[in-house]
Amino acid sequence: MKYVVDVDGARHDVSLDGGTASLDGVELTAQIETVDGTPVRIVRLGARVHRVVVRAGDRRGNYTIWVDGFRHEVDALDERTRAIQDLAAATSGPRGPAPLVAPMPGLVVRVNVTTGQAVTAGMGIVVMEAMKMENELRASANAMVKAVHVQPGQAVEKGMVLIELE
Repeated sequence: MKYVVDVDGARHDVSLDGGTASLDGVELTAQIETVDGTPVRIVRLGARVHRVVVRAGDRRGNYTIWVDGFRHEVDALDERTRAIQDLAAATSGPRGPAPLVAPMPGLVVRVNVTTGQAVTAGMGIVVMEAMKMENELRASANAMVKAVHVQPGQAVEKGMVLIELE
């Protein structure tokens, strides 16, 4: 079976075939033994022996492993799943906090932030008046204010970007 494994941000190709493992094209004999009653595994790669503890992460293929006492963050997926994940990441939209947009036409009453200011999730950043009601618009995530596009007294249309966050 072939895997693509990211260890602490470095990508490696790993193949497993019976008692043989290949890491980036270098073949070694491989054997794993359990230590009864513990999460410890003894891993033999060629002439080297390692004590390994593995803890599953919060998503498929994500692990924290300790090899001989050193901690590593690992993502290990088969080639097909990794290719699909990489393709999805390449075609996905921008990441990070979404800009604050006007949910309806209205009038900006207050802007509670300035460019460069840090905001936290749930913090009120703009107050709009629409249909004779004031609506406080809040940050969806922790972020920095990249740009403020409105000022108090300005009329806005639905979907207009009010605040850019990064």
